[in-house]
Formats: sequence, structure tokens, C-alpha cells
Amino acid sequence: MARARVTDLVVVLPGIMGSRLADADGAPLWDLSGRALWRGIRTFGASVTRLRLPKDIGDGHPDDGVVPVGLMPDLHVVPGLWHPVDGYTDLLRWLERHFTLSVADNLLTFPYDWRLSCRYNAERLKERIDLELGRWRASAPERREARVVFLCHSMGGLVARHYVERLGGHEITRRLITLGTPHRGSAEALANLVNGKRVLGLDLGAFARSLPSLHQLAPDYACVTAPGGLAYARDLPGLPGVDPALLADAARFHADLRRTGPRAELHAIVGVGQPTPTTASYADDRLTPLWDIDGEDEGGDGTVPRLAAVPANAAGDGHAVSESFTPYEQHGSLQNNRGVRDALYGLLGHEAPFHRGERDSGPRLGVRAPTLLPAGAPYEVTVTAAHDELLLTAELHPADGTRPFTRTLRNLGEGRYATTFPAPEPGAYRLSVGTVTALTLVGEL
Repeated sequence: MARARVTDLVVVLPGIMGSRLADADGAPLWDLSGRALWRGIRTFGASVTRLRLPKDIGDGHPDDGVVPVGLMPDLHVVPGLWHPVDGYTDLLRWLERHFTLSVADNLLTFPYDWRLSCRYNAERLKERIDLELGRWRASAPERREARVVFLCHSMGGLVARHYVERLGGHEITRRLITLGTPHRGSAEALANLVNGKRVLGLDLGAFARSLPSLHQLAPDYACVTAPGGLAYARDLPGLPGVDPALLADAARFHADLRRTGPRAELHAIVGVGQPTPTTASYADDRLTPLWDIDGEDEGGDGTVPRLAAVPANAAGDGHAVSESFTPYEQHGSLQNNRGVRDALYGLLGHEAPFHRGERDSGPRLGVRAPTLLPAGAPYEVTVTAAHDELLLTAELHPADGTRPFTRTLRNLGEGRYATTFPAPEPGAYRLSVGTVTALTLVGEL
């Protein structure tokens, strides 16, 4: 099949944890994925100590020699920081296979130090684009008017938005495409900051709480139950776990993105239909995630609530952005979803190829499964659907590529289904139910 022609520069930005980090000598500090993931996390303590940031880092760099060296290729996660995410190798290969794009030419990846603030990384993005777009435009006469298309997963969309909207990037941007970007934050990120996490004796909570980036993922909407209704996290004095200065600065970061100013065309691809923490209750120094807001369960992609996956819809300020595409998919697998890739065809200026029988994506399913599971515990899966007469099968795929485990889901009635896998061996897994993929890490927590 002939590749669809693209003359623009396409830039792929990963989410938090999606960039490999190394020290000044090239030794890996964060480079754990796929089959090596759980084994590597068991020895991650030394890297956590080196990657933890000093207090009052702000938008600066700690001069600790840490450098980003590439995108994560496969399933990756830091427990207690963010949910598991599939890698970006398959996305890049798909783009090269179907479009006139090459990672050595006009398909750029932008790895960045995901510990640091989105402002800092947006400045680094500007430096890279200034260099690469000039090179690409000068490479052939038909490319002199080339612009940039940003394809961003999760937090990468906040980095790109700050560059486009606050650093002048709108002048050379064709469009900005975000996949599950928490434009208004994530209740899950706030819960991780407040509650902390210890895995195999590692205090990952202290590491997470040092990161400006994670604070910038905290909700930019009223989400914590309070006597007078929902409250903003930044307005709750003494909330444990968070750095008050970083949380206040995160509020300023989001306020800057809400300000009226020049922008580029923005398309938000939003995962829907998955049970997603949207608000939280606070008691006994802990946040308990809740699935509804004002009595409504709006769902999302399992990590980012639907209401937060588009920019704030403040009336009259130019920020109203509709959902460009809404796949029934979980956050960590949006970049590899078939429907998302069909949408990307149109956003890159082409009609998706149609092959009879391949467009039917099956029933719309909402999947709830643990993202972290203690060793020896059974793996329980529940599914909701609009129909109560489906025959559903779940497959649990080990990340090492060995044979998957298959279970038939029990029909519980009223569109509810469930199954339980015997306790998996420690490792990383992908769960597939219909067209929805969930990611899980199993081990001693």
C-alpha cells in the first residue's frame, strides 16, 4: 500500500515516565519496560534517590547530570506515580509504515526529563523545533512552507500547549493533537501525592512529591469534597503530601493556559467509558478517589476524567475545544488504539483506508481491573456494557511474550460481567477485553 504524503514536520511527545533517563555517562536511571519492568523496579532504589529533586526547584534544572535519551519502547510504570502506559515503538512504526514519515527525517520524537516542570520542557521543545523545522524547510523547495503537527500523549500535551500558547509556537504549528492529555488535571495524580506509595521498601511517595510535573497534573477544577461542596485542592490548607509552593505554582501554570491569546488548532482525543476517579473525599490524611462529580459518573480513560481531557470551557475566552474522537480505551493504550489511528489519518490530512469488515470495533466496554496487584492475589476483572447478552472473553498477556491466559466472563445481568484469573506470577501484563486494553504490574507491594 502506498504511503500517504505528509510534508509537515510531525513531533511525538510522550507522557510522564515516557522518556528514558540516563546520567551524564549514559548509564540508565529510568529505562525499565516490558519483560524487565518488575525485576528492574526491585532494584530501582538507587535511581529513585538520584532522581529525587531538591526543594524549590521551580522551573529550573537541578544540574544533576540527568538527560533524556529516548522514548520508552514498551509497557512502563513507576508505582504510585501514574498508571501503567504502553510504549511508543508501535506508534512510531505505524506512522512510518502508513505515511511518508521517517524518524531519521521528518518524524521527530521529543524525549524530555519528565520530573521537571512543563514550562522547563516547553523551553527545551522550542529550542528543538527552532533547529529542526529550519532544517526540514531547507531540505526541499516543496517544504518551504512546512509547519509542525504535534502528536502528544498524556502530559506531553501540556508541554506542547505551553510552547504553542505561551512561547510563540502557534506561528509555526499546523495543529496540536492530544491523546488523553489531562488538560484540567487528574484526581489520580492528586491522590498519589497525598497518599504516597511504598513498594518493596522504597519510599516512592517522597520521590513523587518532589516533582513539579506531578503537581502540574493535579486537578485544575474543584474535586475534593468539603462541607460547602467541592473544593480546589490548592484551597485546602494543610493537605498532606503535596508541596504547597509547587501546587500553587501548578495553579498559575494552568491559569496561564486559560488566558486569552494566540493559539493553534487543537484536537483532543478523549478516552471514554472507563471507570475513572473524578473527585475524591478527604479523611484521616488520606484521599479516597470517587467515580462521580455532582452525582454524575462521566467516566474517562481510567486515569484522566472525561471532563479533564479537554481544555477548560470558560465562556468567551477562546478555550472551548470539543472532543475530536472518543474511543472506548484506557489511558495507557490510547496511542495504540485502532480507532485512534483511523482518526489520526484525518488529522494528518488523509482519509483512512477502508477495508470491508475491519471497521467494526465491537461492543463498547468499560473495564475495571487492578493496575497494581500483590503477588499471590487473584486478578479480578469487571466489565460494563450497554448489552446484557454478550459473550465476552478476557486475555491476560504477559509482557515477556509468553502464552496468554484466557477466561470467559460471567454474565451478572444488567450489562455487568466479571471473571477472576488465578494469581499471576510477578511481572507486567496487558489485559484485553474486546477492544479495550488495561495494563497491570504484579508483585510484592
